[in-house]
Amino acid sequence: MPKLLHLACSPRPDSESAAGARVFLDRFRQARPEWDIDVMDLWRDSLPEFTGALLEAKYARINGRAFTDAERDRFAVAERIAVRFALAERVVISTPMWNFGIPYKLKQWFDIVIQPGLTFRFDPSQGYLPLLKDRPTLVILASGGDFATGMNRGRTDMATPYLREALRFIGVKDVRFVPIGPTTGPVEPVRLARENAHRRLAEMAGRF
Repeated sequence: MPKLLHLACSPRPDSESAAGARVFLDRFRQARPEWDIDVMDLWRDSLPEFTGALLEAKYARINGRAFTDAERDRFAVAERIAVRFALAERVVISTPMWNFGIPYKLKQWFDIVIQPGLTFRFDPSQGYLPLLKDRPTLVILASGGDFATGMNRGRTDMATPYLREALRFIGVKDVRFVPIGPTTGPVEPVRLARENAHRRLAEMAGRF
């Protein structure tokens, strides 16, 4: 059974990014009922802290040193999370923008899965090489301000370039972004931004 992995990155179930994901996934289920949708809630699923044996395991891989038993056990946890991503034919990431970037739980997820020998390798003659296959990936990015039309009042969207580069580094280049913003402020611009994003998401879901 083909699988879509949804990384849910907002701690608020009624958030704008979560609402956008529901619109997309409801339409996706209608279009592809045979697909399995695997939801990983980064605020409720267990993510290991990047300390101790897991941190040492990363440097063991970099330096070509064998794992200790503790390092092997902790690396296996990171490996299971990365494999969950690697096995998905499609990926949806729904996330808010926090302080111009991404929530720390999503950054923690990237820190866990971006591991040498797991999602990338280094070749002295070619540099860093990704180990994962490309797959269609959708990022639903909700922000308090309007970063889509330029009305951002001088603020910088650092979430989009980070996500694009982090995914590219491990092999995922087919990435599409659907911004939702503004999500705060006067009612009418918020409503229009939500409706436009939901319309676009519903249209994309049928052919994703």
